[in-house]
Amino acid sequence: MRLEQHPILEFHRGRRITIDFEGRNVPAFEGEPIAAALHAAGVTTLSHSVRTHSPRGLFCAIGKCAACVMEVNGIPNVRTCIEPVRQGMRVRRQSAEHPPPGNPENFMPRFHEPETVETDLAIVGGGPAGLSAAVYAGRFGLRSIVVEENYLVGGQLIKQTHKFFGSRSHYAGVRGVDIAAILIREARDTGADIWTSSSVIGYFPEKELGVIRNGRYLRIRARNILVATGASEKMISFPGNDLPGVYGAGAIQTLMNVHGIIPGRRVLMVGAGNIGVIVAYQLMQAGVQVAAVCEGLPRVGAYLVHSAKLLRLGVPILTAHTVSKAWGNGHLKGVEIQAVDSRWQPIAGTEKRFEVDTLGLAVGLSPSVELLSQAGAKMCWVSELGGYVARHDEFMQTSIPGVFVAGDVAGIEEASAAMMEGRIAGIHAARRLLGPSTELDSLHREQAAELAVMRDGPFGEKARLGNQRLLKEA
Repeated sequence: MRLEQHPILEFHRGRRITIDFEGRNVPAFEGEPIAAALHAAGVTTLSHSVRTHSPRGLFCAIGKCAACVMEVNGIPNVRTCIEPVRQGMRVRRQSAEHPPPGNPENFMPRFHEPETVETDLAIVGGGPAGLSAAVYAGRFGLRSIVVEENYLVGGQLIKQTHKFFGSRSHYAGVRGVDIAAILIREARDTGADIWTSSSVIGYFPEKELGVIRNGRYLRIRARNILVATGASEKMISFPGNDLPGVYGAGAIQTLMNVHGIIPGRRVLMVGAGNIGVIVAYQLMQAGVQVAAVCEGLPRVGAYLVHSAKLLRLGVPILTAHTVSKAWGNGHLKGVEIQAVDSRWQPIAGTEKRFEVDTLGLAVGLSPSVELLSQAGAKMCWVSELGGYVARHDEFMQTSIPGVFVAGDVAGIEEASAAMMEGRIAGIHAARRLLGPSTELDSLHREQAAELAVMRDGPFGEKARLGNQRLLKEA
């Protein structure tokens, strides 16, 4: 299951160690998460449903669903997709039938006086938007703290091997993995403090964030806050959609492009937008067979440059088709798809069956707005932006003065748009503290113009219309 060679990537794995999985020694490499090590060893069932006791496997790989929670060293509900392995770690599956051992009081938090840290800009999320904001705010002397719940920084960029389009400022011709390294370096060079494996658990009045870091509770008191929490994978409903072997497309990218572990041998991809088509091609680069790509819409949504690669390699893209069911005994073994009419109703007699061990779902993303909602920011539903988003103005400021948004949490778009929104948020965080300046105003106009150009076209239409609706309501 591990990749030893890749046409683009080099996997610099850490020291070989072993972890104890339910009494079995499992090899692992320092620097990878528990779930990845288990996948490499052939363990794809990570938990069981509390209600039906059916097996569950990795789905999102970014800590936003509960499919991978396991008991680690006696501690329950650990998100194993973002928890790195350590030598001798004890891991086991948990269920209602097998509660964690020992006295529950052992897991109660111990009281300690929380430390309070002050900063000019607290950034929740270390992806392209958050890092870009830290870079631009740091250029004007603002001190930033970037709080990232994953132990890796870079968000979606760290798993993107394709080269970006656009202009030089969009890193045109540079692969996403390399852009991540550039932004991390620039953020640190401008004075940002990056906290990994740290979770923001709440927003409190006067711009205070509660954070769990290294097992301790901290307070961050910030003059400005940027919420750049990204998005989570959407699911579609069909029998068997909870089988191990059914992954969000982002989880496939994380396993394959970050950790060098293939999810299976034969894959069916659902969704012919950019993400689905790109991930399908990346699977083929890694030596995985792609049986087909199916798409519910009557057209392919991906850029032609991406979809043409698949077609040249003989991968069929079946439009106006969706999944009708999946089956398997503890792990996915097959998928049936069916044609749909213009009202999304299945057409009898059009069923097609595929024997596959992996199903990738690239069916959209939902903005991760929980913190903004809890903070009391005004929210609205904008279908073009992916669902509920916080109302914000052209400066990326929400209804709460000094609280900004950027990236997918502000509306689902490309990573290039997330970087530009992050820059705008960083510029105006500086403007709030330093006051108006010709340089800041000029930078904002520059980034706003580039963002408008990106959205001015058929592929940017949804984002353009969604943001126009949002600005009218802000």
